[in-house]
Amino acid sequence: MKALTWQGRRTVKVLDVPDPVLQAPTDAIVKITSSAICGSDLHLYEVLGPYLDAGDVLGHEPMGIVEQVGEQVTHIKPGDRVVIPFNISCGTCWMCTRGLQSQCETTQVHAYDKGASLFGFSKMYGQIPGGQAEYLRVPQAQYGPIKVSDSGPDEKYLFLSDILPTAWQGMAYADTPEGGTVAVFGLGPVGQFASRIGKLWGRRVIAVDPVAERREMAARHGVEVLDPDAVDDVAAALREMTDGRGPDSVVDAVGMEAHGSAGSTAAKIAQSTVGLLPDGLARKLTETIGVDRLTALHNALDSVRRGGTVSLSGVYGGVADPMPLMSMFDKQIQLRMGQCNVKRWIDEILPVVEDPADPLGVLDLTTHSVPLDRAPEMYEIFQKKQDGCIKVVLKP
Repeated sequence: MKALTWQGRRTVKVLDVPDPVLQAPTDAIVKITSSAICGSDLHLYEVLGPYLDAGDVLGHEPMGIVEQVGEQVTHIKPGDRVVIPFNISCGTCWMCTRGLQSQCETTQVHAYDKGASLFGFSKMYGQIPGGQAEYLRVPQAQYGPIKVSDSGPDEKYLFLSDILPTAWQGMAYADTPEGGTVAVFGLGPVGQFASRIGKLWGRRVIAVDPVAERREMAARHGVEVLDPDAVDDVAAALREMTDGRGPDSVVDAVGMEAHGSAGSTAAKIAQSTVGLLPDGLARKLTETIGVDRLTALHNALDSVRRGGTVSLSGVYGGVADPMPLMSMFDKQIQLRMGQCNVKRWIDEILPVVEDPADPLGVLDLTTHSVPLDRAPEMYEIFQKKQDGCIKVVLKP
């Protein structure tokens, strides 16, 4: 089969690789019909090379048609149309039964002291071949795959794999009070959906992003937008828009791709330098002195009102990040975060997705839908935010 493979920093290639086969009675084989590129894939493309091997198959936002199932897989069958959650969870362990599927004890990666295994996401998360390919082996298929209707385009359901439940969890964690205001930092795919969810739940939403096309998309869905490059102080601007106090909650949907100040530039240089070192040394440095670019997070902490909540949906990877703890303590900020527990939220989200009115605009997110062979080109365009690129869907 054809699959997108990691070959080195900023180098991915579509190659012929062996077809996947059933390896356990809880496996399934799915023929992929659509697979999206996620912002988290850019972490692999840019800075997490020390945890990858040449030839690793990428991708963790797939859906398709079931081809085969193991003998213990009974809730889906060949011919069913399914979405595959990005985290691999068993559904029966202590963590899964408490709605913490991203911490599944059956698939935790103990070698790196990490949570549940993920599709297509490096040694740290199990090195499981991903879904930017023609076929995918799905471990723990007795629980994970989400069966969806045969009607409607893939894009109606595809984002249940990651970004839509990630945004839903981010907004749930933000816990914006009725009649309150939530600020969303970053209008990539997760930020777009988080903003729309906030509107669906009746909150005032102010979204912050420097890219005009992203602001325009959010504005189409009734979101107030703020260009951070058009103000001297983002936090001050948000306070001015919210009676001087700041928003009740903030969702940081940016994570470690943040741009900004000199401190952020230094962190970017450090990330890039580590990516050029031999893998063993690079892994050691990442795990002991790794830092992120923190402009968005620090703006979130600065702008949220006293007693408010900051919810992190954007992925951070640093272990030595400086945090303004004195200010956080003084302001009595609540901080919530974590990898999305996809299956926890599906029963709430699926009826919204299936609503013919499309209240979350799931069909107004994809800006580029291309054959799998164009994946290397689209990784570069997506990373550089060129050509109005907000969300890429690959069609194997």
